[in-house]
Amino acid sequence: MPRQDAARGAALKIFRAALKAADPYDAVLRHLRVPDRFENIYVIGAGKASARMAQAVERLLGKRVTGGLINVKYGHTAPLRRIELNECGHPIPDENGLRGAKRILDIARQAGPKDLVIAVISGGASALLPYPLPPMTLEQKQRLTGKLLRCGANIHEMNTVRKHISAIKGGRLAEAAAPAKVLALILSDVIGDDLDVIGSGPTVPDRSTTADAERILRHYGIKVPPLTETPKPSDPVFKHVRNVIVGSNALAVSAAEREAKRLGYRTLVLSTFIEGETRDVAGVHAAIVKEVLASGRPVRRPACIISGGETTVTIRGTGSGGRNQEFALAAAIDIAGLEKVTVFSGGTDGTDGPTDAAGAIADGKTVARGRELGLDADECLANNDSYQFFESLGDLVKTGPTGTNVADIRLLLID
Repeated sequence: MPRQDAARGAALKIFRAALKAADPYDAVLRHLRVPDRFENIYVIGAGKASARMAQAVERLLGKRVTGGLINVKYGHTAPLRRIELNECGHPIPDENGLRGAKRILDIARQAGPKDLVIAVISGGASALLPYPLPPMTLEQKQRLTGKLLRCGANIHEMNTVRKHISAIKGGRLAEAAAPAKVLALILSDVIGDDLDVIGSGPTVPDRSTTADAERILRHYGIKVPPLTETPKPSDPVFKHVRNVIVGSNALAVSAAEREAKRLGYRTLVLSTFIEGETRDVAGVHAAIVKEVLASGRPVRRPACIISGGETTVTIRGTGSGGRNQEFALAAAIDIAGLEKVTVFSGGTDGTDGPTDAAGAIADGKTVARGRELGLDADECLANNDSYQFFESLGDLVKTGPTGTNVADIRLLLID
């Protein structure tokens, strides 16, 4: 964990408050009410937070749950009795994910008109529900996913493509479950909480088209594979489907704001709609810090400026890291030498990119401390090697899997 001076300790407290507000177990308990009229209740789904969501379903419904299966990221588990967990690959899908997705679709198909299908969907569900439509193979989908990740495609673009090569996304899970009733409990990690984007919308009518997917692929110079159209809002398969958002980045940011005020900071929420290239976003945040120091605008010290959303990284180097660590490193370079400034960026799922860190924390001395250890911050940033930089300084934030996933929280503390 990072060195514990007062500002760093405050940042971690604020982040923990955000995580608590985004707890998927409590979110499901607040929203789930099921009448007694159903013959069978099946629980299916996927996502980094879906194990905790399924745990809450079991607590509320107990033996009324007939059975089910959810795909979760390796390590993101919870104890369950009646619902099976299937651990699989994220962000690159694997064979375990494919086997689980096929079984989930089979469970949906066996549900009848007097049955209820509860789908628990959270961030990560897109990669955790890989079921490519022939002639595409899993290996081809893995390569395609890797290319989109490396070129910096955002979540809306990624999921538009995924829906049109999948047998389960883009409303096709709801299509398989018809005529059963479907209740989807959704924990949003998507800017704007667009239902058809979260987890690639397996239970949601799809507003995108094959033409949209083709346009995205061509934009990034990726060969267009065979694409298939998805069920649209007018399709009768959605007549008995209800999609409910139970938690979001906005709720987490609001909780962070309350905790910052409790700790004595004047607060400003920039936005929960932050997206774009991580380094550019970091530069804008650093510029706001400098404005606060110079003029007291847009908020006077002691200040806590908060933003949510999810940025993207265009990978040009061979290093290791994630968007939150890269944000912290880019911001550290921009605020180098400034006093009483602390920058924090963390993923609410506890795993930033392909690493074991949630994010990182930095201040005006970070670049100089790295130099003392023989690390050049600019070189590490150019090589996308933020993990090594912050690991050497002891400034990675490692929470382990949090059980939730509502995008990112960024904090700027100016004391």
